[in-house]
Amino acid sequence: MKYHAAIFDMDGLLLDTEKVCMKAFQQTCIEMNIPFKKDIYLSIIGRNQAGIKPIIEQGYGDLLDYKVFHPQWMQRYLAVVEHQPIPVKGGVIALLEWLQTQNIPMVVATSTHNTLAHKKLHLAGLTKYFSHITSGDEVTNGKPAPEIYLLAAQRLHINPQLCLAFEDSNNGVKSAITANVTTLQIIDLVEPDTETRALGHHIFSTMDEALEFLKIDNLPI
Repeated sequence: MKYHAAIFDMDGLLLDTEKVCMKAFQQTCIEMNIPFKKDIYLSIIGRNQAGIKPIIEQGYGDLLDYKVFHPQWMQRYLAVVEHQPIPVKGGVIALLEWLQTQNIPMVVATSTHNTLAHKKLHLAGLTKYFSHITSGDEVTNGKPAPEIYLLAAQRLHINPQLCLAFEDSNNGVKSAITANVTTLQIIDLVEPDTETRALGHHIFSTMDEALEFLKIDNLPI
């Protein structure tokens, strides 16, 4: 099968933002005298705002008032990501440049709000690689639902089965696979759990490993 497009997650995959977001979450917990529950935090990675809220509320119960907590968390996070470039993750530029040489169109499918996603990519100098961004605020059901990948493929006018997905989170992987997109997972903060590994996709420790995998025609483009 020939692949006609590449769809990329952004946070934790292209940009090293997940550590920034987790640090902001931890700092907010400390400020509000709330315990930092790392397992709860890691479970929200890859989800949009609508998907994050019920998980945090259920995980923290009466310990946390989300209406108070969320604005303070976001204020800390946005103070960083809206004003300075987040480091591009290792191997990303090499992969994007290689895909360009193969004439493969590239787009982003991120749970982040569209305006903020554009700003992050612009500050990091990555905007030039992508023809468009599909974002979490444009879909009703965010990752792990397949809607965002189906919309990204629709905008490309390409069958999802002819696309490659690059993801770091388990939620993102489930989204892409459910949309019938061939998926490569590059691990960031969260190791693939047993349920995710059982999906049978391709898992790599680094983006460099993923690029070498593509170059030796395991997935001919």
